[in-house]
Formats: sequence, structure tokens, C-alpha cells
Amino acid sequence: MHIESPKKIVAKSSKEVFEFLIDFKNFETLMPENTSKFEVINEDRFLFALKGMPEIVLQRKDQNPYDKVVLGAASDKLPFTLTANIVAVEEHKSEVVLSFEGEFNAMMAMMIKAPITNFIGTLSDNLSKQ
Repeated sequence: MHIESPKKIVAKSSKEVFEFLIDFKNFETLMPENTSKFEVINEDRFLFALKGMPEIVLQRKDQNPYDKVVLGAASDKLPFTLTANIVAVEEHKSEVVLSFEGEFNAMMAMMIKAPITNFIGTLSDNLSKQ
């Protein structure tokens, strides 16, 4: 399953956006209002939970300075990645697209598509306000 956020313009350089995203404590400011738990576990992992949903641990999978940050599920139960692609537009302006990739059976995909689409939309919207 592939879900992509709309492109968002962020009033920061690609370096600033990249550095913001690799510091996981900053994700707390990007989370939706219905976040019931958020905790940075270490410099490569953080945990969050949305009301009525199980806790999810995200960990750093890959990064390419100033243009990409890849996070993935720490558990193999729900294998997925969340990638932030950052493109410098001007000196203090970047374009960011969030992409979700996951392998789920048809029933699971049907159940989680709308909540995940909303979730990455919220992350993207909140990132553009930073």
C-alpha cells in the first residue's frame, strides 16, 4: 500500500527541515491532536499512540542528509516505512512530501487506509507550519 501526502512548502532550508526531522522530540509537535502518548526512546526510536489505536514504535531506517529521512516500524507485525522527501526550492524554502509504504493484506489495508492518510496529512500540514 502506498499513500503520499500532498507537497507542502516549508519556510526552512532543506538542511533545517532535515535536522528538524532527525531530532525525534520534534515529532511531538507534528502529531495529531488525538495523540494519547508520545515518548522518545533513544536517538533512533520513538513511540506514539493515537486514541483508540495501539502504540507504534518508529525507528530510523535510513537518511540522506538534507533530502530524505526514512522511518520504519520497529515491529515486524506491521511492516511499513514513512519517508520524508525534502527538496530545496529556495535558500529558505523547501518542498516536503511524506510517503507511507506498507505491506498489508486486503482487509487490513481497507481498515487502515483512511486513518493513515489522515495521519500523514496531519504530519505534513503541521510540518508546513514549523
